[in-house]
Amino acid sequence: MDATEYRIRGKELVDYIADYLEDIRERRVFPDKKPGFLRDLIPDSAPVEGETWPRIFADIENVIMPGVTHWQSPHMHAYFPALTSYPSMLGEMLSNAINCVGFTWASSPAATELEMIVMNWLGKMIGLPEDFLHRKNGSGGGVIQTTASEATLISLLAGRWQAIKKYKELYPDAENGEINSKLVAYCSDQAHSSVEKAALIGLVHIRYIECDENLSMRGPELLQTIKKDRELGFIPFWVCATLGTTGACSFDNLNEIGDVCVEEFLWLHVDAAYAGSAFICPEYRVWLKGVEKVDSISFNPSKWLMVHFDCTAMWVKNSLALHEAFNVDPVYLQHEYSGLAIDYMHWQIPLSKRFRALKLWFVIRNYGITGLQKHIREGVRLAQKFEALLQSDSRFEIPAKRHLGLVVFRLVGDNIITETLWKRINSRGNIHCVPAIIKGKYIIRFTVTSQRTTNEDIVKDWEEIRTVATEVLNEWTLGARPRVPLADTKNRNENFGTSLLLSNSPMSPKIVNGSFAAIYDRDDVIAEFSKTIKLRQDAQNSPAMRRRIKGILMSGKQFSLDSRLDLFHGIEAGTPSSSEGLPPLEDYNESEDNGSTFSGEFDPNEPSDDFLQVPNIPKQKRSKSVDHQVPISMQSDGYTTCKKCGHQIIPIQK
Repeated sequence: MDATEYRIRGKELVDYIADYLEDIRERRVFPDKKPGFLRDLIPDSAPVEGETWPRIFADIENVIMPGVTHWQSPHMHAYFPALTSYPSMLGEMLSNAINCVGFTWASSPAATELEMIVMNWLGKMIGLPEDFLHRKNGSGGGVIQTTASEATLISLLAGRWQAIKKYKELYPDAENGEINSKLVAYCSDQAHSSVEKAALIGLVHIRYIECDENLSMRGPELLQTIKKDRELGFIPFWVCATLGTTGACSFDNLNEIGDVCVEEFLWLHVDAAYAGSAFICPEYRVWLKGVEKVDSISFNPSKWLMVHFDCTAMWVKNSLALHEAFNVDPVYLQHEYSGLAIDYMHWQIPLSKRFRALKLWFVIRNYGITGLQKHIREGVRLAQKFEALLQSDSRFEIPAKRHLGLVVFRLVGDNIITETLWKRINSRGNIHCVPAIIKGKYIIRFTVTSQRTTNEDIVKDWEEIRTVATEVLNEWTLGARPRVPLADTKNRNENFGTSLLLSNSPMSPKIVNGSFAAIYDRDDVIAEFSKTIKLRQDAQNSPAMRRRIKGILMSGKQFSLDSRLDLFHGIEAGTPSSSEGLPPLEDYNESEDNGSTFSGEFDPNEPSDDFLQVPNIPKQKRSKSVDHQVPISMQSDGYTTCKKCGHQIIPIQK
């Protein structure tokens, strides 16, 4: 493709993109595809010869779009916003054309200096103190990172370096690894999983502080945990406060947490990935009270400010901590202004850096502060409208207070009903939501994401949810059965056991009430079940079955459904007489035998207590047959019987 064709194809693609975004509400928001679907549509190997652009262009609709989740759709309500805009895309086009790798000032001075300036703009827009801005003789400043997860990790590693440095000043002989093994980080139990991942990468311990009734981490609970860790010999060093949690957009008490961190000399990082964009509106800065006590803060303009991914704004009060944690300075990266100009390679984990500041600069200039504020406020207003619709239907409840553009809701009743609703909604593909768990309650998250969302879109999505809810509730009403709380089941049935099921669902793992299926009741179930089940008449010919039955009877444990079935089949299939011999391969002492034998025919209509009684047998010595290498085969002229459990013993072939 040469410049002439690029001009033509570029204009065609711009038209296609504009049409895609303007007509996006007509597309199914969530694709109806299964993993691996693309393998059948794309060759296994790359083409040897180049293909024409029209053929490539045709595959956008034929191959790619059928498997796309349309994040820009007004009916996309999962996760948080991941918005783009026309000025942002134009900025990316220019950045891609320049394609500089801005690891140092010298590698592209404009990339470094524009990032410094636009980060100062954004910091002032959300009301940050000047300590976080680039200024002459100042130690703070802003940097664009890839993601909020990366910003969290960077702050933790910087805090870790400071803690190790401080501890070694007190104990010069201490090894870095020894100190690191005692470091403890803290966050709320509502914090994003990226905090846990940062702790895993940093090889530090992490403590989750239980939130209050408003899903907020508070200072006193944090301080209590810190003091307890110090008493145990640990070294608290870092705290992550979340402003706008993933589950319910709740806010930790930053002011209280800040006081604790100042008193205990801990690095305090603020993760405001979603909510940070709202701080450009003064009415939402109430959650920033105490920000002057913070060491670092980050949020994603790539979520709600229409600057497309990737673009995470991060500010630090002391950039020297980043330099110390990440500084590598080989000769080939040095330049004549090293030490005088900012080299962003010391502010991040990767060496290389994209020219992300262009798209952020274009968006802020094109929309202006007032235009971006209007966009944020409209998203909040639409969320309020959806909240009001939920409140008008008594079948639904809102288990956590709405903040900003996120509403969480559920159907009144058991978690499984709401989970069924969520699965049904997503399977229809008309809207897309994701679930979460809040204080043991299964909820559905509904976030207003797109700048194209209207009142009509909200009403349409509400009607979709109501329709599906009616279907689900009708199904549950028709198939309703009494439900026994898990905590009460043991009291009602001493034989009850729970099973841990690891399933591919948001509720995984699950504790499943199996009292109605997993345990036989000796008084009624076995008799009724035996009337309908097809008995395996060849059970007596299976050595594996006999060994299994023997183990069941000797275990002294409660029986699962499978174990009861095996026992039932094996015993029913034929019980040998007690006069037949002892097992030749068993360590056996008649004086130690406390087991019982079975005799007579089994009548499924009259279940015997002996049949379901677990033998009271002391711990057995290991059978010699376990390691015996002589092959065992079925004898045609008879068998012997184990007096301990009644199973057949196959003699060894001579």
